[in-house]
Amino acid sequence: VTHWHSPYFFAYFPAASSFPALLADMLCGGIGCVGFSWAASPACTELETVMLDWLGKMINLPEEFLAGKDGQGGGVIQGSASEATLISLLAARTKTIRRVQSEKPELTEADIMGRLVAYASDQAHSSVERAALIGGVKIKNVSSDDTFSICGSALKKVLDEDKASGLIPFFFCATLGTTPCCSFDKLLELGPICNKENIWMHIDAAYAGSAFICPEFRHLLNGVEFADSFNFNPHKWLLVNFDCSAMWVKKRSDLTGAFKLEPLYLQHHHQESGLVTDYRHWQIPLGRRFRSLKLWFVLRIYGVRGLQEHIRK
Repeated sequence: VTHWHSPYFFAYFPAASSFPALLADMLCGGIGCVGFSWAASPACTELETVMLDWLGKMINLPEEFLAGKDGQGGGVIQGSASEATLISLLAARTKTIRRVQSEKPELTEADIMGRLVAYASDQAHSSVERAALIGGVKIKNVSSDDTFSICGSALKKVLDEDKASGLIPFFFCATLGTTPCCSFDKLLELGPICNKENIWMHIDAAYAGSAFICPEFRHLLNGVEFADSFNFNPHKWLLVNFDCSAMWVKKRSDLTGAFKLEPLYLQHHHQESGLVTDYRHWQIPLGRRFRSLKLWFVLRIYGVRGLQEHIRK
């Protein structure tokens, strides 16, 4: 066994764990629910929605990303940041295909697919390229500057070239805390460009995102208001053991519109009421564990101040 918790382990990223998180994982295994839909275990769904709102408020996410009572956005726990990137890319792909077909009905889905392009920094994690590979779309690296960040002018240059070639830019993954050197892409420059060009902006803050609970680091997230989706991993730094990757979207209909299927054996009486969430439409697998218990136990035991102290230490 490679002991990720050993003080002599210096590879990859720090693994997070704590007594309340381990206890919650045992309870999750003991309860044993498979929360693919609200009806399969209402508490499994409801607690996750509330915990992602709590966590979103801790890092001061814009209101649009929170479910609240009447919000159009919301959060979900994925297994890893790789899944969050893939989900975002697939949702962006579906959204763009539908938009282009409404503007140019003569184009087939295959025509549009062949022209779609995704973008990421040359410092971005390999999972972004892998998401494009699975999604069957082209991906291009945008050159980073001397601080290993992408600035707005670099992205605009690539977009202009590709649009002139008849390609359709549809997805951009910005990174906050890159794997090679923990650099931060310039969201305040990139966000307005993506919004203007109808490009889905996903923010991958897998490692660094936990630090945003501290006010002195929150400025690194400025510009998130331009994003369509945002993700970070509490299981890397926030005392929650693997797997717990928090993902938020501004419009949950963008996800459910891409992945929704309703076979008879998964239907239930409340699903069209508008009052419940079926998280199976927000992810790749159908089943899901009661992962929000880990967040709940950790947040209740340590509190915001305790977690901030842990990050600073």
